[in-house]
Amino acid sequence: MAETTISLASAKALLAVFGTRDQHLRMIREALGVHVSARDGQVHVQGDELGVARATEVLERLQSQLQRYGSVTPDDVARVLSEIRNGHVPSSAAPICVYTGRQIRPRTPGQARYVDAIRANELVFCTGPAGTGKTYLAVALAVAALREERVRKIVLVRPAVEAGESLGFLPGDLQAKINPYLRPLNDALREMIDHETIKRYTEQDVIEVIPLAYMRGRTLSEAFMILDEAQNTTVPQMKMFLTRMGNGSKIVVSGDATQVDLPPHTRSGLIDGLTRFRGIPGFAPIELTEEDIVRHPLVQAIVRAYEAKPERRR
Repeated sequence: MAETTISLASAKALLAVFGTRDQHLRMIREALGVHVSARDGQVHVQGDELGVARATEVLERLQSQLQRYGSVTPDDVARVLSEIRNGHVPSSAAPICVYTGRQIRPRTPGQARYVDAIRANELVFCTGPAGTGKTYLAVALAVAALREERVRKIVLVRPAVEAGESLGFLPGDLQAKINPYLRPLNDALREMIDHETIKRYTEQDVIEVIPLAYMRGRTLSEAFMILDEAQNTTVPQMKMFLTRMGNGSKIVVSGDATQVDLPPHTRSGLIDGLTRFRGIPGFAPIELTEEDIVRHPLVQAIVRAYEAKPERRR
């Protein structure tokens, strides 16, 4: 049985690190199998040697997070626990500054590589499961580039591919039918730009959120272009989209290669591009994994369950 003691800066810091109703503390106890208690401004950790060492590092990292950013969330606790258990180093990528004054930070080493790749390259393909921040981080970097006047326009694009539902039977005109496909992009924007600014930029065509088909025949210079759900583009569609790129533009293409909704025997433009463009200067492929999932911790378990090979049925 090992034991150690950690000093926290204040009672307020103790509350933030432990979480509301000790929510964070319970996560640490359950993940590492240790006993953690607080007394007289000191945190006491007991358990096996490895568990105590890991719990100590988690608590110290959370205290550092609190000092740097002023808060600790359950997602932060889950991220730090995952990094320490998997031997990962903390993300060192610089935060992304958006219009609302927020600083958005990559939460995993994989996300940090993704952010660094977008900053360093003109074309980035990113694959990974749901919840890894593929779209969210790309939109954040686009907003930051617009805010810093490094681009004049943001274009967010999605293919309107039916995933088992019939688009034709949805109510409303064409725009009403398309809007649900574009909602995730709009949701990300609203977290980073206030409503009035979005409205003004949309009216001025500084920000466009459009279906892929609307890109045909255009050339966009000094634009930050994001193609989301790119696994549902065909090879010709991907070629059409990428060749819209003008001088001073940047393109991020993201998708989940395991969730292709194209007709059978139709090759995905995302999967094709990942092999076609390797070795081209200015192109960077990034693969995120279940370890980069930053949604509810249960999402990681759900992804693993779907990826696991099913047992042979009797």
